[in-house]
This record gives sequence, structure tokens and C-alpha cells, in this order.
Amino acid sequence: MNLKGFKGVLIYTTAIFLLSAVYSLYVFFFYPPFDEKETKLHEIGEVFGEAGLWLLVFIYGRTLLKIIWGKGKIAQRLLPDYYPSSKLSVVNQFLGLLNRTHVYFGITAVAVILIHVAMMGIPMQILFFPALIALVVWQGLFGLFLTWRYTPQQIRKFSYLVHAQFLTGIMIGFFAIFGHMLIET
Repeated sequence: MNLKGFKGVLIYTTAIFLLSAVYSLYVFFFYPPFDEKETKLHEIGEVFGEAGLWLLVFIYGRTLLKIIWGKGKIAQRLLPDYYPSSKLSVVNQFLGLLNRTHVYFGITAVAVILIHVAMMGIPMQILFFPALIALVVWQGLFGLFLTWRYTPQQIRKFSYLVHAQFLTGIMIGFFAIFGHMLIET
């Protein structure tokens, strides 16, 4: 099995983690503390945030399962020497269900995350948050281009390249974790 793809993802993940940690330390020491307001709107926003987290776990969990089970083009790129057995019909059915519902969970995730941001009053001077909004909208927009029947073929190909990547999910995860750590201290 060729591990070159995994090494690349591991290096990228480590780099994003280290950059996020360094920026978090900078914000922690040089920015004024963020005053968290405990209002009813804030409490409702927290519920939306947790729902958004679980939706993202579902969406990126599907990608991880496809990589682990060797299904789809992502697995073929990361595991070019892997040949799955044909005895995995239950796995194929489960992945089929995940693939069919992915669009609906993705649309819901974008909406829920944007509502969470709006209700929480998140400080946009911390760069994690504008970057997170941009990445979530980016994923949603290019996902829309993939599902919209009137999308031209060239835009559809480009949309697949930028939407169907695990690297954006890694950034979303680290930026959200470090950003929330900064506003909860």
C-alpha cells in the first residue's frame, strides 16, 4: 500500500495545527479578552452550534468511512494499491445511504452554522471566525454547484475538485476548535 497520500495529509494537518496554535497564542496574549454574554439568544445559539458540530461530524465522518473502506475517488487517490473485496454489500448499502443524505446534511450544516455565528455575536477580529465563515460558505457554494442541474460542465468539474477535499474539513475543524478555545477562556 502506498502511504504517500497519507503522509501528505498528515503533514498538512500538522501544519494547520501548528499555525492555528501559534495564532491562538498570539491572540491570547495580545488581544483583549472577549466578554461572553449569557442571554437567551446566546443559549439558543449554543444549541445551533452543537447541532452544527454533529452535522459536520456526519459529513466528514462519511468521508473518513469512504477512505477506511476504500470507496470512492478519494480512497483511490489516497490508497492507489487498495482493492476492496466485493463481499461488502452491507458497506455499499450504508455508504449509498450516506451519499444520498449528504446533500441534505450539508445544506442544513451551512444554515445551522451561519445561524450559530449570527446568534453568538462572535468577534470577527479573531481571524479564525471570518475564515470559518468563508470555508463553510465555500463548501456550501461549490456543493450547490455540484447538485444544481443547470451548472455548466466546467464549473461542475471545478466544483468537484474544490468541494470534495478533506483538506477544507481539516481547516474547519482546527479553526473552530482553536477559535472556541479563545472565546471560552
